[in-house]
This record gives sequence, structure tokens and C-alpha cells, in this order.
Amino acid sequence: MKPLALFNALRRHRKLAGKRAVNFEQNKTARGMVYIAGSLMIVYLVFIAIMFALIANDSSDVTALELMFGLAPFILPIDFGVRFMAQQTPAQLIKPYVLLPISRYACIDTFIATSLWNSGYLIWLALFLPYCLMAVLFSYGVWCTVGFLLLWWLLIMLDSQWYSIVRTLIVDSQLWWLLPIAVYALLATPIFLGQHAGIEKLMELWSGIGTAIEHGSALPFLVVFLLLAGVVAINRLLQYKHIWRELAHVETTKLRSVSKFAFLDKYGIQGEYLKLEMKSILRNKNPRKSFISAFMIVLLFSVLIVFTDVYDGQFMTNFWCIYDYVVFGSVLLIKIMSTEGNYIDGLMVHKENILSLFHAKYSFYSVMLLFPFMLMLPVVFSGKWSLLMVFSYGVFTAGFQYFVLFQMAVYNKQTIPLNTKFISKSGIENNYFQIAAQMVAFIVPVALVSVLQSVVSLNTSYIIMLAVGLLFIATNRLWLRNIYARMMVRRYDNMESFRASR
Repeated sequence: MKPLALFNALRRHRKLAGKRAVNFEQNKTARGMVYIAGSLMIVYLVFIAIMFALIANDSSDVTALELMFGLAPFILPIDFGVRFMAQQTPAQLIKPYVLLPISRYACIDTFIATSLWNSGYLIWLALFLPYCLMAVLFSYGVWCTVGFLLLWWLLIMLDSQWYSIVRTLIVDSQLWWLLPIAVYALLATPIFLGQHAGIEKLMELWSGIGTAIEHGSALPFLVVFLLLAGVVAINRLLQYKHIWRELAHVETTKLRSVSKFAFLDKYGIQGEYLKLEMKSILRNKNPRKSFISAFMIVLLFSVLIVFTDVYDGQFMTNFWCIYDYVVFGSVLLIKIMSTEGNYIDGLMVHKENILSLFHAKYSFYSVMLLFPFMLMLPVVFSGKWSLLMVFSYGVFTAGFQYFVLFQMAVYNKQTIPLNTKFISKSGIENNYFQIAAQMVAFIVPVALVSVLQSVVSLNTSYIIMLAVGLLFIATNRLWLRNIYARMMVRRYDNMESFRASR
């Protein structure tokens, strides 16, 4: 089979695998909410494009091309960061082709080519196209406009491969977070070094790309193309190494002495499930790394809140306080039952086993809220936030937001491997239903408190949030039993799906 025909066949197989996946219908429904959020982002980007175009047209110090490329050191890190929220760890559909007489790199090349030509990049056209129409096309002509768009397209593709490399390395070890931090710190050095240090100096250096395009130079295109080729080659080797290591199960097993958590024995069956939750995090690669990631996110944002005044506005205060609390739930609890899908048959042996599991999980993640609460206490002691606000938002998270996230126990029916990360059985990388639930958990509380604070005083709004949270906490046994009953109605369908996706 010729390379192009093989590529088309593998790409078609990947699409069919996605359509046949157990969560396809859920994704199809929930994707609508994600598209709505994407549409709002497009409107926002168009507004920003118009604003920058007006600035460029009125400016006598900087040209339109120089202005937009001067913003590149801000646009590219934003693109990189958004991928971590909207794009999960790259997983490849490779097992069915291992014994076929095709190149071992064929599946990996197809995966990389598909990631390079991702339609998600088109969202950036909402920023670049209006800007070109208003500030570039009539001033510089068609060819300069095409060159502008082409170079930005190459930069976004370069960023996508950079993200893939970093995300793959971070799956191996959280210490690889130091790599992007070091790279972006290096790119930001003009802000701190030199006689005319500052953000203006950084933008001036990058605006030189726009100047080169104005003068018809091909150097920016050549440099970016060579960088892209190099990063693609590195990503190709990295994916190959990780995929085949995981296929061959080449891994050094470290023996760990795990506590028996005997102090939980007095809680009976719920104590046993609390042990299961903690041992699952301690012993298995994927739950452990998700827990560490959530822990580091909470720590990072808590430090930023304590030591900077970036988030001192009322809206940002509400958002980041609520966000800090819900991180553990949005990273771990959103996937409830997906990890348990590995041993779902054992959980179904005794009546109400899963209900006891729900109670144990609710207790565990409620206790975990003490961590962000303690980290935010310095903000309270400094007088920036009130103790009533921090306490009421924590109670609201344990009540309403956990109520929302626990609903996923009914709808999650795709098993998440405990240790393998790079090999996918279906080729599905995003669970849009989970993304939709996360959006509800983030947006509804912030919208609710914003409405309350526009009508009543701040303290009154905190008391209302506290009351809502306490109501859901007090009734947790009722709604957990309701979730359990609804899940049991679907148990045969869910169990079949869990087995099929192992």
C-alpha cells in the first residue's frame, strides 16, 4: 500500500473508532455546549482583532504587521495554556496494527499529521482574519496578507507540537513542568535584561518578524519551518519511544510499602472503600499523577492569590476562590466510576457496594477541601478576603458542586486505564460530556454569586451560598442514593461499556 493510501486508511479507521466508541453519543450531545463556548470565544477574539486593528491604523510608531507579531510572545503561551484545559493527553490507536506488515512509524506519523491539520486551529482565524481585513490587506496587498496568515499558521502548528512533547513528558514525570517554565522564562528575559528592559523591549524584538515580512524577507518563514520540522521529528521519536515501551510493558517496577490505614477499620465497609481510594492513588500511575497535578494546581493558584494583587477584583476573587476549591473535583471526581471500570464486576457482587463507594468518595474529597482552605487563610489574615467568603465557598463546593460532579457516575461508562496512558483503544482523546459538566461546575457558581452580589450585600451573598452548600451537604445521603438508583437502572449498559473499553 502506498504511503498516502495507508495514511488515508489509518485516518479513516481512527474516525470510525471514534464513532464506535462507547461514549460517542454522550460526546455528540455534550459537544454542543463546547461549541457554544467556542462560539463565544470567537466573538471575543473578533472584538480583540477589531480593537488591535484600530490601534494599528491610528499608530505612527508601529505598523500593523509589527504590532501583531509583537504580541506573539503573549498569544503563543495563551494557545499553549488553553490546550492543557481543552486537549487531553495524546492517545494513539495502535494495537490493531502491531502485527500488520506496515512501518512501525505509520500509526505515529498518521497521529502527528492529524494533530498538525487539526480544525481547532481555525478558531485563531477569528483573531487574524478580521485584523488582516482591517489593517493589513489594503495597506500591504494580497501577498503580504497571505504571508502573514501563513506564518501565523506555522507558529500555531509549532505550538501544537510543542504542547504534545511537553504533555507527553509530563505524563512521565511532573518534574518536566520545569521545561516549559524554563523555556518561557528564557523567552521573557528581554523584560528584565538590558538598558531598556521591559515588556516594550520584548515586543520590539518580536515585531522584527513583521518588519522582515514587510521587506519581503523569507527568513522568518525559513526559521519557523525549520523549527517546526525539528519539533515534529522530536515529537515523532518521543511518541514512538513511549508507545512501544507501553506496548512491551517495559517499565521498572518499584516496590512500595503502602500503609494498611488500620485507623479506617472502625468505619466498616465505607472505611474499606476509603482505603481503596487512597491506595488507588498511591499505587497506580494515572490516578497518582492526576492527584499530584490537582495538588500542584491548587498550590500554584493559592500562592498567586496570596502574594500578588492580580486577582483582587471582586469577580476574579469569586472565580479563583471557587476554582481553587473545585480543582480536586474537576480533575479526579469528574471521572468517577471510570477508574472503577477496571474492576466493575467485583463492585457489583454485593448489594449497595457502589452506594458505600459513593459515600466514601464524598467523605474523601470533602476532607481534601481543607487543603485549599488552609492555603487561602493567609489571604484572610492579610485582610484581602473575608473568612466568611472563604468558608462559605468551601461549603458550597462540598455541597452543590460535588452534587453536580457526582452526576457523572451515571453517565461515565468508559474505563480509564490505571497505568497505560499513550495507547487508546478507541482513539477518543476528549470526553466532551465531562467537559460540559466541568463548565457547569465552574460557570453556575460564579454566575450565581455575581447575580447575588448585584442584588444584596457581599456578606448576605456569602450567607446564601453557605446555606445552599449546607442544604446539599445535609441531604447528601438522599442525592447519593438517587444517583446510585439511576446508575443501577443503567448498570447492564454501563458494565458492557466498561468491559468493551478496557
